[in-house]
Amino acid sequence: MTKFAFRLLAAAGALALSAGMAQAQDAPKLSYNVGVASNYVFRGVSQTDENPQVFGGVDLTAGKVYAGTWASNVDFGDDTDAEIDLYAGFKPALGPANLDLGVIYYGYVGAPSGAGYANTEFKVAGSVPAGKGSLGAAVFYSPDSFGAADEATYYEVNGSYPVTGKWSVSGALGRQTYKGSGDYTTWNLGAAYAINDKLALDLRYVDTDQHDFGKLYDSRAVATLKAAF
Repeated sequence: MTKFAFRLLAAAGALALSAGMAQAQDAPKLSYNVGVASNYVFRGVSQTDENPQVFGGVDLTAGKVYAGTWASNVDFGDDTDAEIDLYAGFKPALGPANLDLGVIYYGYVGAPSGAGYANTEFKVAGSVPAGKGSLGAAVFYSPDSFGAADEATYYEVNGSYPVTGKWSVSGALGRQTYKGSGDYTTWNLGAAYAINDKLALDLRYVDTDQHDFGKLYDSRAVATLKAAF
């Protein structure tokens, strides 16, 4: 982890704790999630070489401040075994819009020396109500992205809508850009079913416009079962 990313995450975590102690109604709260998926797809690209995924995470929230960690298996065709993310941020409201200003560190266990997989992104996201659903947009910027990539920016628009008390539909359209070559567009559309108040099943179609980049960019259906508590 870069010293900058570590300090920023540590500061956000400390802010979350201090905010909780300052206001009883904002006492820090821990939540957990764990799940399995038929494929780990990140921005349209398989991170597990089209194989299943097991993941889990822990989140700490205190009012509008949050911090957390999340981990998953990965397969890049080398000795890299897992991805471990650290993140923190602030979620203020601006009129009808709910904002999310944060930083994410992507770390990798077993990555070959010099691979340059580890990277940090800065996030600005927001959403507004749209009837019973919501519409959102986000921008993620990395000054030194994954692997050989240099600067990278990811833009996304998304939306979700509750069909019934248990069913909801959602989708997103994104554009991944790099300083140099390798830009591509990705999109997904799917439906989620709340089995109970802790367990949900998500079925999603994911695709990109760059199938000539290889099978990892191809279209696919992904099923995810996730528990949150």
